[in-house]
Amino acid sequence: MQKRRLGKNGREISCLGYGAMSFTNFYGEANDDGSLAILAAALDEGVDHLDTSNVYGMGRSETVIGKFLSKQGKQKDKLFSIASKVGICRNAETGQRFYDNSESHIRGELEKTLQRLGVENIDLYYIHRRQTEIPIEEVTETMQTLVKDGKINSFGFSEISPSSLERANRIAHVAAVQSEYSLSVRSPEMGLTQMTKELGTALVAFSPLGRSLLTDAPHNFKTAQELEFLKINPRFLEPNLSTNISKVAGFQKLAADFGLTAAGLAIAWLLHKDEHIIPIPGTRSIQHFKDNCAGARKSLSADDMAMIEKTLPIGWAHGDRYSSEQWFGVERYC
Repeated sequence: MQKRRLGKNGREISCLGYGAMSFTNFYGEANDDGSLAILAAALDEGVDHLDTSNVYGMGRSETVIGKFLSKQGKQKDKLFSIASKVGICRNAETGQRFYDNSESHIRGELEKTLQRLGVENIDLYYIHRRQTEIPIEEVTETMQTLVKDGKINSFGFSEISPSSLERANRIAHVAAVQSEYSLSVRSPEMGLTQMTKELGTALVAFSPLGRSLLTDAPHNFKTAQELEFLKINPRFLEPNLSTNISKVAGFQKLAADFGLTAAGLAIAWLLHKDEHIIPIPGTRSIQHFKDNCAGARKSLSADDMAMIEKTLPIGWAHGDRYSSEQWFGVERYC
């Protein structure tokens, strides 16, 4: 597996990471034994970057990773580059989501994360969503203090705008920005890919498979309606969903011509967009995981890239990527 650097001065990690939200019930019922098997497969495939969060299953994702690491003996701290996140909260009584970027909250949640993982520090710590009442410069100073304390090796932000990244980077180097980026979500190309490259910041692409649309088996309407996130997502509501599935058919055929699954080709395309981009797909299937890895190893020419983008051009997907509720906390910049 090829390597890419996690920020300007950071550790070299596999060009493909793994999104450990799949260790929770977000996209259907998860099985901890299956999650542990995925981690073992990651080691076999040379995938050494894990992305998790304190809110993924309310700590379940981190706990599963910690359980795996606890069985690895003295090597446990050397096997993976682990990233986690902080900042999303829910009101215990109403269930309403809110954001907390205060230093006390960040420090308190980090200690819980380290305890669940069973480690003394992690490679990368993100602000999962920005609390707009606190200037990003102040939050950056908090994160930089955690670096100096040895609790984290680097920090980043999720779903922020290029202008916010520029402001934060004036205080300290931002190792990574996480954003949804795929053949179905091209908005990062309107400033974020350029700014991250200029600053030496890794662009970590979540949902690189379009939440299943860029696979050989996209979720149908019935399945989407059984999943809390997708049942209100515009791209998975009719008539958008049927249109999107029909548009992906040509891409699925093209992927087969390349000897890949649709997911594998979507990963290959993203990795060839720029050398600082790191996709983090999640899956519960060992075979799908291996298909993603095959895509990460595939070489594409400029003509290949042009053919892919002709098959699924910018703007092909019907429906917004988020509902109005799901946009809450995400910085729009275009």
